[in-house]
Amino acid sequence: MFRSLALIVAVCSFLYSPSATGQNPPPSDPQAISFAAQSIAAMTGGTTINDATLTGNVTWNGSITDSGTFTLRALGQDESRMDLALSSGALTEIRDAQTGVALGAWVLPDNTAGNFAPQNCWTDAAWFFPVLGALSMGPTVVLSYVGQETRNGTSVQHLQAYQYIPGQFRGVTPQQLSTMDFYLDTAALLPLAITFNAHPDDNSGTNLLVEIDFSNYQTLNGITVPTHIQKYQQGNLMVDMTVTGAAFNTGLSLSIFAIN
Repeated sequence: MFRSLALIVAVCSFLYSPSATGQNPPPSDPQAISFAAQSIAAMTGGTTINDATLTGNVTWNGSITDSGTFTLRALGQDESRMDLALSSGALTEIRDAQTGVALGAWVLPDNTAGNFAPQNCWTDAAWFFPVLGALSMGPTVVLSYVGQETRNGTSVQHLQAYQYIPGQFRGVTPQQLSTMDFYLDTAALLPLAITFNAHPDDNSGTNLLVEIDFSNYQTLNGITVPTHIQKYQQGNLMVDMTVTGAAFNTGLSLSIFAIN
């Protein structure tokens, strides 16, 4: 059964033909590349970010509604960890690809833990920090420009990204599973929202819409970050975070993200 706050414990089975792996990704749209680069620059001011740590207060709507504090950590584009210290106990999510495959683990406040299906390991690990995601244009990311729109009364530039993995596939493709939509404020080009689909463990063809909303951007330690982050699934608010502290390029160790 799908859990909205669970992370993946899975090997991403690419299911591609080895003879096709030499193919290059199709070109990204130049306008999308320009907007993505401007968005990253608006957040970082040109500083290269290798790792990020965000801290603050959280309300979690899981089996019960609970509150406490959080620590979010990200290293590169493939490693992330969310730790919630709630009144009912600790909740942890980890994403880890240091072994060469995408792995993950989750533990709920009642100490139950579980695995996630491969179809849920294609989108950004650091969903809470867009600087370390598809907007920064990894080597397999393909960006397209959807257009200028109005979202919740605000003018936005709509970009779409997916991971290009060549080969022959059975069923739903990596492109479909990795597609993410970014909505950038037209004036400042800061991300206001990200949407993507999660999927039940036993059905990669069923989409469960996830939306991340970012607001109240402030400059913390030289980086412009959203100090209000909300995560929705199927329209239901699951995590509501207020960021009170941020640190960058502190040399986070890969061991923090290792899955035992």
